[in-house]
Amino acid sequence: MRFGPRSLSFRVVTYSSLWAIAALVVIATLISALYRDAEERGFRGLLTAHLYSVVTAVSVAEDGSLRGAPELYDLKFTQPDSGWYWAVEPLSPGLGGGFRSPSMTRPIPAPPVSDVPFDSEFQRRYETTGPGGERIDVLENDFILDAQNRIARFRVMGNRSELEQQISQFEWQIYTYLAVFGAGMIAINAVAILFGLRPLDQVRNALAQVREGTATKLDGRFPSEIEPLANETNALIENNRRILERARTQVGNLAHSLKTPVAVLLNEGRSMGGQKGGLIVEQAASMQEQVEHYLKRARIAAQRDSVVFRTPTRDIVDRLVRVFRKLNPAVTLDCRLPADDIVFAGEREDLEEILGNLLENAVKWAKSHVRVSLAAGEDGRESFEVLIEDDGPGIPPDRAREALRRGSRLDESKPGTGLGLAIVADLVREYGGTIALERAQLGGLRVAIVLRQAS
Repeated sequence: MRFGPRSLSFRVVTYSSLWAIAALVVIATLISALYRDAEERGFRGLLTAHLYSVVTAVSVAEDGSLRGAPELYDLKFTQPDSGWYWAVEPLSPGLGGGFRSPSMTRPIPAPPVSDVPFDSEFQRRYETTGPGGERIDVLENDFILDAQNRIARFRVMGNRSELEQQISQFEWQIYTYLAVFGAGMIAINAVAILFGLRPLDQVRNALAQVREGTATKLDGRFPSEIEPLANETNALIENNRRILERARTQVGNLAHSLKTPVAVLLNEGRSMGGQKGGLIVEQAASMQEQVEHYLKRARIAAQRDSVVFRTPTRDIVDRLVRVFRKLNPAVTLDCRLPADDIVFAGEREDLEEILGNLLENAVKWAKSHVRVSLAAGEDGRESFEVLIEDDGPGIPPDRAREALRRGSRLDESKPGTGLGLAIVADLVREYGGTIALERAQLGGLRVAIVLRQAS
């Protein structure tokens, strides 16, 4: 199956893959956002819980100093510069003392209340930098400790950098896992799509068999979505077959109806003799040639694109070259054929007429050398090129088009009807090929013809 920008498989796989990638990116972003939100709420809740644990463990002694031994059961509060700290500071006059966690090796300044005010619950949150350079979140609250309304300020600090690192690690993991999952899903999706489109290959192969003449219709079981297409194609093939048979019948009837009148004219002309008889014979022969030519064109037009013929070229070229060598011993015929035989997508008689007319024309005008060569076209096995060159006078480029017109003769010094190149051009065009008249390396005319190869 061809796989490119114009391929249906490529488009379906590409669009489904882009949709899958976009969906996975959205899912990963949503999961990351939800995880961050949950971690943020858990982090704030943990700071609040630690704050109240410190508050419940602190009281005012009889001498007016703060006392207590908060135990938060987390070793991070005992490790120096860990990013997790707590501190208690007296605010009321006559209230002394104050202490902090073992992890807090030096005081951590707080922003002015004017910059970060307290809320309705006498709490405020802010971010600052810890002793170790880490980012820390601070939860601060003022509490009344006794009946004398003495107030102390409690602060609990958590390592924000540690939280961000944990979130980043989770995001990296989720994106990695989803990327692996997405790659596997895209691969499985591509395989499923290509497998699902395989019936189209089956249809293409069946059509190729019909085109090559090895089958008369699309055979096989097709999926329900493709079966109507196969049925309509079979109906079209059958309709073309009926048109072809009708065209062949009409061509045969026309040939039969014209054969007798033309033969009568030829016989009458020969029996009359003289100048008038010769004129009748000449015109009747020309009529017969024209009828045969156009009947052949009608036959080719009726058969083209309905049935593909297969004609190997090597034997035909070799036989024609041998014939013209015997008929023209003074002219050297050089034949160059590829190692692999090229198969012409047309009838044998038509290829013989094309090559025969070209060789006859080349030998007629050549001084001593004619070269015949066949080669595969630039598109590989889709077409092939026939080159026939001679060392004769050639044809001026500005008169090449005139030389292909029926009955046109550029040089009256040698006998001929002026139909050879025109017949070749008509046959080539009927088979969808091209013909070009150029200057040959040998000095004369170079005729380049491109025709279709049979698959």
